[in-house]
Amino acid sequence: MLSFKLDMPREALDSWGAPEDIGATTVEGPIACAGKLLFGTFESAVSGGLYSATKGKYRVTYPFHEHATLLDGELAITDETTGVTTVYGPGDSWIIAMGTTVLWDIRSAMIAKSYLATTASL
Repeated sequence: MLSFKLDMPREALDSWGAPEDIGATTVEGPIACAGKLLFGTFESAVSGGLYSATKGKYRVTYPFHEHATLLDGELAITDETTGVTTVYGPGDSWIIAMGTTVLWDIRSAMIAKSYLATTASL
């Protein structure tokens, strides 16, 4: 079992580079991304772990379905299909369907999330 609680110490994450290194496009930056895969592999149908990014904006078309919970910081995500923007704080969660293009607006110095991703068909 993996637990992610708002008040627990944060695990050190590995550098994942810039948004371009994870398949996204920087809109406003520079942005540094980091993460740690704790469940599955990048090639498996289901994976999960921790992710962080520094302040800025980037656009990404999701290559997987994702459920995530924000652990630290403030983030606004805009669904570019609908134009709807939702602001998230610690403890807030979302689900994004594979193929959805979103704009991440990281409003605090840094955000961190826990996530579970799958490429399985619905």
